[in-house]
Amino acid sequence: MKKLLFMVAMVLLSSTGFMNAQHQIEDLQLTYGEELDNDGYKILKIFGEKNDKIFALALKGKKDFALKTFDSETMQIIGTYSIEFPELKDKDLDFEEIYMLNNKIYALGSVYSKKEKTYRLVGTELSEEGVLGNGVILFESTVDKNSQRGSFYYKKGVNENELLIMHTSYFKKEDAFKYELKLFNDNMEEVFSDIDKVQFDDNKKDFDFNIADFEVNFNGDVFLVTNESYRDKKKKEKVEKFQVFAYKREKSYAKEVIDIQVKDKEIINCELMSTNQNTLKLVGFFSSVRESGRANRNLRGVYEGTIDLTGATEPDMHFNDFDYETKEKLLGERKAKKDKDLKPLYRIHSLIEKEDGGLLILSEYAMVIIGDKSGIGPLGVRPITYVTNEIIVTSLNPDGSIAWTNVVAKDQDATVTELSFNIFFIGSSGNVAVGAGFAIPLTTMGKGPEYLSAIPMYEDGKLYVLFNDNKKNMGVTDMDEIKNMGNYNKAIPTLFIFDENGNLERKDPEEILKNELVIRPGVFYRKSPKDYIIYASRKREDKLGRLKLEAEASK
Repeated sequence: MKKLLFMVAMVLLSSTGFMNAQHQIEDLQLTYGEELDNDGYKILKIFGEKNDKIFALALKGKKDFALKTFDSETMQIIGTYSIEFPELKDKDLDFEEIYMLNNKIYALGSVYSKKEKTYRLVGTELSEEGVLGNGVILFESTVDKNSQRGSFYYKKGVNENELLIMHTSYFKKEDAFKYELKLFNDNMEEVFSDIDKVQFDDNKKDFDFNIADFEVNFNGDVFLVTNESYRDKKKKEKVEKFQVFAYKREKSYAKEVIDIQVKDKEIINCELMSTNQNTLKLVGFFSSVRESGRANRNLRGVYEGTIDLTGATEPDMHFNDFDYETKEKLLGERKAKKDKDLKPLYRIHSLIEKEDGGLLILSEYAMVIIGDKSGIGPLGVRPITYVTNEIIVTSLNPDGSIAWTNVVAKDQDATVTELSFNIFFIGSSGNVAVGAGFAIPLTTMGKGPEYLSAIPMYEDGKLYVLFNDNKKNMGVTDMDEIKNMGNYNKAIPTLFIFDENGNLERKDPEEILKNELVIRPGVFYRKSPKDYIIYASRKREDKLGRLKLEAEASK
């Protein structure tokens, strides 16, 4: 077994020239570039590489967004170009997102019109030198009012040449929820669109409506999954209207409705995943239901369903309870023996398709704590704490049954301070929720939360999970013994490795090195399953790097 080596990057940088600094963590190789200039910008997102250049989005202050370009070999800065949208109808656009589609860069901005009660989204092509072209209005959605203007959600196609965008908004007077779905090609031309408005029945008990996820696959087919649930008081039953809407390119995007039968369970959430076998996977958590028809709302286990896209048949659903060993690790022996369920504080971090056709599900404990406001009036601020703790790793067989389950033991948090009126828009209103596209707001990245969570990689039956940890946790894999990583500036890189049977190895540095670079797992670009561009820091020292999985190196 190859030894775990960590070397400080600065040792390998000479005063007269550039040298790549390399770390080897088992089968993972990390190569860092030059130290970046301290110009006040923090990188929020690495979104592409072309023409021997790396492209990233950066932010200085609260609204100064910029395109940054780097040399692919040395990772040295080439240029920083401020992104300044032209006005639309005498109104400034708020920056939304940036994407690379088929080597074309697009910046997206939004604006609300009080007079027209319209929320617009504009897409503008951006050159490599930061020059903005002519903007195209992508959405022009009528909304109820500014406070109910809703949000835009984004999914890039797996071929990276299409962008699927959804807008959702709530109409309180109509007691309705509207969602609009559009697919754009690499020229930002609309390929497909659909719009629907869901009316609510106040007479239904425990009513909930959730847009859980949406997806575009390699064929350019579009999918949306929704779940409408309520309690039938007379029948003492929990009614689940769990549906997938399929829009296939070969059928001119005609809407197909796939009903999924669920009885005596409540669907908590759902993630969609397109596979190489031309199937659509549905994965999520479920809750048990009492005899009265009321759901317990805690997590009983995970489910998996597979839709064969060559037809439109109902998926074969598999519901798997969490086993005793998993509950013992997370809840303790006493609660595990009482068969207690997990709290509904886990989100699906990653879905990975295994070589045998099964799945790896990484479910991370995630919570946002909003503190009390301090200060006077609109200038008041409040602390927001992001918590990302343990990750449940569930390996599913091709038939949907559980092969094994294990846990990545970690305890992480980061606190930022935000203006009280600028807290991110939560995609929910009353009993309506949008679970699709959950992410930390761009304006919050660069302040700490990007050091949380983990980067998973998979090859030859092995799962590698890389994250930052407290140095006092070296060698510890037991949840009960894990200490909190509150100071991410002093964190060490840690690697958990799971083999094909779920057996766990933890790899830590053999020695703690001063001024070690700390990876930011919230900021990376996935070039391939085994090749990532990453961002690492140590106080004011920032660097880009490459993370590669070279499993054959240890054989």
